[in-house]
Amino acid sequence: MQKILMVAEKNSFFVISMSEQLKAVGYDVVSMELEINQLSKCKEEYEAVVLYIEGDMKDKTKDLIFLRDMVIEADIPLFYMGNNSEELKEVIQSHVIKEVFKRPIDVKFVAAKIDDFIKNYGRHVKKKILVVDDSGTMLRNVKGWLEDKYQVILANSGAMAIKYLAINRPDLVLLDYEMPVVDGRQVLEMIRTESEFSDIPVIFLTSKNDRDSIIKVMGLRPEGYLLKNMEPEKIVAEIDNFFEKRKKL
Repeated sequence: MQKILMVAEKNSFFVISMSEQLKAVGYDVVSMELEINQLSKCKEEYEAVVLYIEGDMKDKTKDLIFLRDMVIEADIPLFYMGNNSEELKEVIQSHVIKEVFKRPIDVKFVAAKIDDFIKNYGRHVKKKILVVDDSGTMLRNVKGWLEDKYQVILANSGAMAIKYLAINRPDLVLLDYEMPVVDGRQVLEMIRTESEFSDIPVIFLTSKNDRDSIIKVMGLRPEGYLLKNMEPEKIVAEIDNFFEKRKKL
């Protein structure tokens, strides 16, 4: 059964009612207080996070930052219930929050909206892309370009990418060639030598466009090669085309 994480300041009557309604439309609901020490224990994959806060958020800034980073890293849709959305957006950017439901809240309506989103745009529908780059700015940019169509997971090092691949299987890896410690060449070599994920497709996303660099990269036999300075729309189109071609294989 698909899981939804319900996060609130406390387990109030409203939180219980919302959880019961989500269960009624077919989800397993895990309730948790908005505290780092609890959120850090999350090990399961959730289809959505539902956040309910009505009180002052100033004392919860660190907890909200942890929750924000958690949903961004795992590409989990976040829904907010409450009337303090502007205060919340000072910590969690608008594009991270999929929808805001202000009080008075109809729990049946909210559950139906969340269910509709998951069925049409949820993790099980979207192709999963692992983006590997040591630049935080580049990671955020690529996620912004792709997240409407794809489930995007971010890794800021080659070692982090290998750790992720050991327990997860993305549909595509977008891999930066130049990274410290473990570079893109080493990551691709490790992918190709591990039987569990040797067939995962890899496309290099790099700033190197000189002939020697291209020959060196393509010699590793990735599925493609994209330049970081390409227009974002063209990068998205190339990835769309890649998945369209694979449908015909």
